[in-house]
This record gives sequence, C-alpha cells and structure tokens, in this order.
Amino acid sequence: MKRAIKLTLAVALMMSATSLFAQKFGRINTQEIIMNMSETKEMQTTLESFAKELQDQVESINVEFNNKRQEFQKNYNTYSESVRQLKEKELYELQQRLEDYSQVAQQDYQKRQNELLAPIVEKARAAIDKVAKANGFMAVFDISTGAIAYFDEATLTDLAPQVRAELGITETPAAETTSK
Repeated sequence: MKRAIKLTLAVALMMSATSLFAQKFGRINTQEIIMNMSETKEMQTTLESFAKELQDQVESINVEFNNKRQEFQKNYNTYSESVRQLKEKELYELQQRLEDYSQVAQQDYQKRQNELLAPIVEKARAAIDKVAKANGFMAVFDISTGAIAYFDEATLTDLAPQVRAELGITETPAAETTSK
C-alpha cells in the first residue's frame, strides 16, 4: 500500500515537473520595439515642432526682458527715483514671467509627450500580447525595464522579430546586426 502511494506521488511529481519544463518563456526589449515604430518617429517630429514653439515663446520673452534691461541700464541716470523703482519692478515681473513660463513650458512638453506616447505603448503591448498568445508563451520578460535579476538568455525566445513583423517594422536595430 505504501509502495503504491509512493509510486503515485512519484508519477505525479514527474508529470508536474514535465509540465513545468514544457512551458514557454520569452524575452523582449519593449523600449527597442517602441523606438523602431514609425509612430515614434512621427511623435518625435511632432514633439520637436512643439518644443520649437515653446522655445520661440521663451526666446521672445527673453528678448523683451533683455531690451528693457538694456534700456533701463542706459537711461538709469536720467530716471527719477519713482520711475527707476517702477522700471525695476517691471523688470522683476518680466523676469518672473519668464521663469514661470519656462516651468509651464516644461510641464506642457512632458504632458504632450505622455499623451503622444501612450497610444504607441498600447499598440506595442497589444502586438506583444498577440504574438505571445499565438505562440503559446507562458510569460514574456521585458528586458528593457531591468526588472529581472537573472535569466538564462539561451532558454528564452526573443519575440522582437515577430513583434516587428506584426507592427510592420522592417529596420533591424544596429545591436542585432552587429551581434549576428
């Protein structure tokens, strides 16, 4: 009786161990995939244009400030005390406006970047999910986040070529071409 239980347990353990080894695990560098998507290139162009608009506005305020400061310095001795104080206050307020606008511009840029990046990330994740499900992967590790302390790279399948194909990316990253 004990022998039958031991035999049953041994068979059960072997079956569970076999099913564990039959699971498929994959790896992918999501950041690399996103950087190679055509949508990312479009996003970068849009962000560059947006950044230029913001920079032009900052530059415009800066030019105004510099002109007023030069005028103030040039005419300092001709101003009465009350006019001098008024001009100093005006310069201070303009400098404060420049600093405030610079901070708001940075926040607007970050917000715009996040708005444009969100659908790209979602599209990449959807493609990864589709490829992983279609190929029966139990788990796919994203190596771009550095969340994995150790993994045996030889036992994982790189899904990047299939995800690139799913997304219609034809370029091969430089890192892959030099390692082959």
